Amino acid sequence: MATISLRVDERDSKLIRDYAKLKKTSVSDLMRNAIIEKIEDEIDLEHFDRVLANVEKTYSLDEVKKELGL
Repeated sequence: MATISLRVDERDSKLIRDYAKLKKTSVSDLMRNAIIEKIEDEIDLEHFDRVLANVEKTYSLDEVKKELGL
């Protein structure tokens, strides 16, 4: 398994360690999960932007209800 180092000041270190303790997880797991989630969110947003760029027309909720007779 690889190791990645991260330098933070004492205040941030305490915040991170206290939060990990509150969540009953290790600092390593907390950081790994936060970074992976950030990457996944960014990839999702890029996919959404690509799909949205190809949408020719959008419909409001009221338009959809009217079309469906609701």
